[in-house]
Amino acid sequence: MSRFDRYVLSQYLLFFGFFALILVAVFWVNRAVVLFDRLIGDGQSAVVFLEFTALALPNLIRMVLPVAAFASAVWVTNRLQSESELTVLRATGTSPWQMARPALAFGLVTAVMMSALTHFLLPSSINQLALRESEVSRNVTAKLLTEGNFLHPAKGVTFYIRQIDTDGTLNDVFLSDRRDPNQSITYTGTRAFLVRDEGKTHLIMVNGMAQRLETASQRLSTTNFSDFSYDISSLANKSSAGGRNIRAISSKELLLERNQISQTEGYSMGALAEEFHLRFARALICVAVALIGFSALMLGSYSRFGVWRQALLAFLLLILVEGLRGVVSEPVLKNPELWPLIYLPTLTGLAIALGFLHLAARPPAPRRRATGDRATYSPDNQEAGS
Repeated sequence: MSRFDRYVLSQYLLFFGFFALILVAVFWVNRAVVLFDRLIGDGQSAVVFLEFTALALPNLIRMVLPVAAFASAVWVTNRLQSESELTVLRATGTSPWQMARPALAFGLVTAVMMSALTHFLLPSSINQLALRESEVSRNVTAKLLTEGNFLHPAKGVTFYIRQIDTDGTLNDVFLSDRRDPNQSITYTGTRAFLVRDEGKTHLIMVNGMAQRLETASQRLSTTNFSDFSYDISSLANKSSAGGRNIRAISSKELLLERNQISQTEGYSMGALAEEFHLRFARALICVAVALIGFSALMLGSYSRFGVWRQALLAFLLLILVEGLRGVVSEPVLKNPELWPLIYLPTLTGLAIALGFLHLAARPPAPRRRATGDRATYSPDNQEAGS
């Protein structure tokens, strides 16, 4: 690559990092609010919250990376146009095909990033995230040992502790169980203790009362007890004992063990074929959107109004390519033999970019304006002139 090509490529990468950072931050904040409410509300620490948000970052980057590549290509190309750098290159005889080399190299760099993300980082992060979610869901003590707050560890269950002593004694405990539609039971105890026994967690309440309300007859019965054991293991969120998330399956397994995964995990062959080829298509789409962003701005001549029309055209084409990605997935899910359709959006984007570069290399000839007064030859004119 020439010095100018390396300069343009560095500009692409610089603004790519900027746009990726902005987009990831926006998506991260939206997800962090939900995670903060769920984790901190369940009694988890800020360290667990930061760990969960960090494990969710690869998936967020996967979503915003093509958009950041497109925005960077449009921004840098517009900057080169406005500063007349591309105009100087055209004047020296440089063709649009040669000027597209930095954009192509930039697209390949982002494709390598996306490949590393979809084939390695994303499956690992999803596996680790599922493991940590399972561990947190089994940690009943962390969810229930929060004093002064009404907690809802499961649907239809409300738990409250007024105070927790330093030795682990729970004072003034309230537990309402409304999971059975035929009856609701409310337990209260002056003191309580959490006891683990063979993988189960029991709440031992002392000097309390149980109130049972029959829903149909509205009959209330009460029972006083000196000590009572309540199994709270079921209050933990059940971990997903089923198949893994399809994005957590490694590409090697999707390639070599597709039949076995379909039988054990329950995914269809179409879903596995779509996921495997989609990981390659996501990388190739980065090349297509980078070239579209560059080639669309190469159309047309200089205008004092800028290149907003070309930029709008490039944005509409980006929506078209992204829309095609959703259309081609449905046939592949039904018939895995149609997996080449996954690459149709990428091929369409590359064809559009090559067509734009061809038009930019051979611009239409300028129209000649017809003059208002055309001189005509006549003998009278010749005599008048003489």
